[in-house]
Formats: sequence, C-alpha cells, structure tokens
Amino acid sequence: MHVSILSYARKRYLWVALIVCAASVLAYAWHEPLDVPSGGTWLGYTLGGVGAALILLLLAFGIRKRSYHSNLGKVQGWLSAHVYLGAALLIVVTLHAGLQFGWNVHTLAYVLMCAVIASGFFGVFAYLRYPHALSDNRSNLTREQMLEELASLDERCVRAAARIPGEYADVMVSNRDRTAIGGSAWRLLMGKDSSRVALPNGSEHLVANPEQGAVLEWLGDRLSRSTDGTLTQQIAELMSLVSTRQALLRRLLRDARIKAWLEIWLYFHVPLSFALLAALIAHVVSVFVYW
Repeated sequence: MHVSILSYARKRYLWVALIVCAASVLAYAWHEPLDVPSGGTWLGYTLGGVGAALILLLLAFGIRKRSYHSNLGKVQGWLSAHVYLGAALLIVVTLHAGLQFGWNVHTLAYVLMCAVIASGFFGVFAYLRYPHALSDNRSNLTREQMLEELASLDERCVRAAARIPGEYADVMVSNRDRTAIGGSAWRLLMGKDSSRVALPNGSEHLVANPEQGAVLEWLGDRLSRSTDGTLTQQIAELMSLVSTRQALLRRLLRDARIKAWLEIWLYFHVPLSFALLAALIAHVVSVFVYW
C-alpha cells in the first residue's frame, strides 16, 4: 500500500504535478511585468488562484477519506494526488509571490504552507519506512498477543520465584507491577524504558530497571554467590525467564516507539493545515478588500 501511493495509476499525479510546475515556471520566465514580479500582476493572480485551488483540494482529502460511501475516486488516488500536488505548491506559490516576502500575513501564509508541506514529507517518509519495521518487529503477532505473552511470562516468573526461598517472589512481583511501557510523548518517541523494581538491600528500595537490567544484575549476583546446586539451577531458570521477558519488552518498546513516530507528525500536520486555511482566508481578504 505504502509504495503504491507514490506509484498509483502509473504515477499519474506525479505527471500532473510536473506539468503544473513546468507551466508555472515557463509562464514566470515568459512574463515581463512593468515592475518587479509579485502577486499583484496578472500572472501573480493566476498562480495565486491555482495555488489556492490546490490548497482547498488538498484540504478536501481529509473529508474524502472519512466519506466511506463516496464515489469521488479512490482514497488511494486522493492520497497520491495529495502528496504530489502538495509538493507542487512549493513551486506555484513561490512564483505567485514573485520571491517577494516581508513581515505580513501573506508571508505568514507562505511559511505555514511550507510547514504543512514539510510535515507532509515526513509523513510520507514515515509511512514508507515504519510499517515494514513494525511488521518485522512484531513477527506476525499483534500488540495484544505480545502483551498476552508478557502476562504469561510474568506468571511463570512469579511461579518460578515462589519455589525459591527468600525474597525472589517479592522481587518478581515488584518487577511485574512496576514495568512501564509507554509514558510521555518524548519517552515513546525515544523508546525509553522507565521501569523500576524494588530490590532488597537492607531495606526495600526502588531502583531504575530499564530493559530488566537491574533485575538481571541482581539475579546474576545471587547466582554467583550460590553454593547450593538446586538453588543455582532454580536461579538460572529464573534468569532465563527474565531474559526472555527482556527480549519481549524490547520488542514492545520498539513497537510503541514506531507507532509514535507513525502518528506524531499528524499532531503537527493537521493543526498547521487549519492554520494555513485561516491565513489563506486572511491573505485573500486583505488582497481583495484592503488593496
């Protein structure tokens, strides 16, 4: 799906975008205004109209993808046009402005348009790259199935620890209850593990336990001190379970990080699009009412 967005209908909308850009550049090169090129010339108004129409068409994609019974073309085609025509806006609107910028609402609209396009470029990159990474990381499992596997491992860890004399069971319960997958947006994007665990050290205290490091270190220390064959075997089996849990947690954290990167750009793209629409309206009103 993600590759065919760009190659939809033999890259039909790429060619449309290239034709629009080529026509804009040729018209700009041929045009000889009385003064410097600007949005106030007949070509400026023409390119401005084309740019405004493209922006409204691109904004209409948000309506089309939610209109499940619409006959106005496939959503895939709309998305392909959204990508290519959005990129074409950079050429059309830049030439519309005649490379004349300043501290005003017109330049604000231009800057917002560039920000929307930049966030859209990242969205294309994300949807070309991350779904494959997400699928590879999950290994044909859903996130719910991985969480079920984690719960099963937790039960096995607690049961195995309960057979060992001492504080092992309490440590495993604490490890289970204080494992943290997710958190703030920054932690999700960076894949940070904020898990903690209560380890006995004279008095019980919480320590950071990213990727099960603290628990495995504690178990390794107990294993090295063990002189009892049965106890050594039990601790080794528990360490094996915790190591398996560690690998699964890494996959879950990576899953959360990939999903966050897949979604985070929309938190910029959508609000910026509405801001662009408001700035476009202000731009048009100021041109036709106050100029």
